[in-house]
Amino acid sequence: MTQITVGENEGIESALRRFKRKILKAGLFADIKRTRHFETPAEKRRRKAKNAQRRSRAGRG
Repeated sequence: MTQITVGENEGIESALRRFKRKILKAGLFADIKRTRHFETPAEKRRRKAKNAQRRSRAGRG
């Protein structure tokens, strides 16, 4: 569960900005997008292989 505490003199806009940033770092948006629709086992394998390839390519430079 992601939580933030709003300061006494803090505006709602800055608190919302901090909350969004925290959710992005936790990876919740990606998880929600992935589970929104059913994914077949073949699609899962394809996605995982693509992510692994992307990770290995990013480590080269």
